[in-house]
Amino acid sequence: MVVWLIGLSGAGKTTLAERIAQDVRERGRPIVILDGDRIRELYGNDLGHSLADRKTNADRICRLCDFLDAQGIDVVCAILSLFPESRRWCRDHLSNYFEVFIDTPIKTLADRDSKGLYARYMRGEIKEVAGLDLEFPAPENPDLYIDNSGTLAQLLAHAPSIADRFEPQP
Repeated sequence: MVVWLIGLSGAGKTTLAERIAQDVRERGRPIVILDGDRIRELYGNDLGHSLADRKTNADRICRLCDFLDAQGIDVVCAILSLFPESRRWCRDHLSNYFEVFIDTPIKTLADRDSKGLYARYMRGEIKEVAGLDLEFPAPENPDLYIDNSGTLAQLLAHAPSIADRFEPQP
């Protein structure tokens, strides 16, 4: 199974992915976390943040999920998921795909700004920030919609029900 967590930078994707994985592992089932930033590192940071490079990274992640899924390895993937065609590809190719959209208002993201991304954008230091000057097409029909304008505890409260989606080991 692949759980695909979608949201803008700072939405809580990695935090939720880590809690889901912890819950699944506590139940005795192995799981792999794939994070968009970590996949960039895995491939030697050979890509920038242009749309073409973002698409290449998205394709890598989709195919890596397919590779793991085909071997029966569960995955929770935390990714910006900027491209609707990538999400369609996952629905068409992965045996059990569950899409979660973590929707967080831009003001909330800018207030949290754990990576300093939004502040750097506002100072004019960077461009092509998803949700600001780079369009972020939100998923049209996610399997689960999470409004993350609240607390961390409210976000993490979703982890057990998502972890329940992973079948127990025989």
